[in-house]
Amino acid sequence: MKILAVLPRFPFPLDKGDKLRAYHQLRLLSRHHDIYLFCTSEHAVSDSEKAEILTFCKEIRVVKMNPALCLVNAVFSFLKGGSLQVGYWNSCRTRRAFLDFERRVAPDALYCQMVRTMPWVLKSPTFKVLDFQDALSMNTRRRMERSRGLWRLMLGYESKALQRTEQRALRLFDRTTVISHIDQSHLSPNTVIVPNGVDTGYFDKNAAGQPDNRYDIVFCGNMSYAPNVDAARFLVHGIMPHVWRVLPSATLLLAGADPKSSVTSLSSGLVTVSGRVADIRQAYASSQVFVAPMRLGSGLQNKLLEAMAMGLPCVTTSLANTPLGASAGDQVLVADDAQSLAAHIVKLLSSSDERQALAEKGHRFVLDRYSWTAAVEPLEQIFYAQLESK
Repeated sequence: MKILAVLPRFPFPLDKGDKLRAYHQLRLLSRHHDIYLFCTSEHAVSDSEKAEILTFCKEIRVVKMNPALCLVNAVFSFLKGGSLQVGYWNSCRTRRAFLDFERRVAPDALYCQMVRTMPWVLKSPTFKVLDFQDALSMNTRRRMERSRGLWRLMLGYESKALQRTEQRALRLFDRTTVISHIDQSHLSPNTVIVPNGVDTGYFDKNAAGQPDNRYDIVFCGNMSYAPNVDAARFLVHGIMPHVWRVLPSATLLLAGADPKSSVTSLSSGLVTVSGRVADIRQAYASSQVFVAPMRLGSGLQNKLLEAMAMGLPCVTTSLANTPLGASAGDQVLVADDAQSLAAHIVKLLSSSDERQALAEKGHRFVLDRYSWTAAVEPLEQIFYAQLESK
């Protein structure tokens, strides 16, 4: 089958969750299908990055975005009552480029990622699948509930606009997918759950070299993404003071690309903000406990899958663990308030036996449940069903 993937970002390097998901899905789909890629990019894509994707894609078309024009498009979308982010990614140039590429490729199916790509494919008669990934309206509403002032008003507007966009997408696309049952329940029971996975061959504690335990605690993620920024600040200002009362020398590493100033300002003698690291496995391997105190966001946290695959004991919130589906208290430690999260951290840092037992159970959980091969299977079944119906 000839599948044209339509993405809002070039899926390499793997520094964002949507890029990671697309990369592994397209890589595995290419075993049985011809994959073509159309995407936009805010940055120039290097030849080496294109070469990586061309190992499993037949052809690539990248449209370079103009940030100033994108902002203008977002404003026009707002004035018409539409979503800001959908407007940001929408342009006449991108729509024309997509239609030209689609005519030449003549695909059997389109696989579109996120509602941001919906305006590009509106006129296409081809069988269309949309990967919502997360319920973005729910994600945005959660951010709104923890915001104030003008930002709260804007997020409230965007949440409602995204909800309308999601409902329109459910009518437009032939099939839709989503990462977790939480997001499915917010969108539609007809949306197929296609979970994320983890590359357990890459995220392996033995592949990262000898652990050096330079830090006691680590939190990883894209540090310009609002839910990660909130989690980092909650960890330093809300949770760690309780930890430091018991373990005054406990050290924390915040690792991840593009840290906002509100994250870099968290740096201190006990808190290291690394920014982008060449190999994120080294960040995991340098610490004893992984903590993901997520209070915002939606979908499945790849960072938890990676940390568990790396053999780290993990502490997180119910918001992050519910989509994950790990057994609280057995495969992961879960709490939602600062004091309880701190108590879990202190417990693990105070006992190597506790750390090892939790790490081993979490590692086995990920190996058994979250391979990329198994994760992509329900998506591939959608395309096979369409092929058989012709």
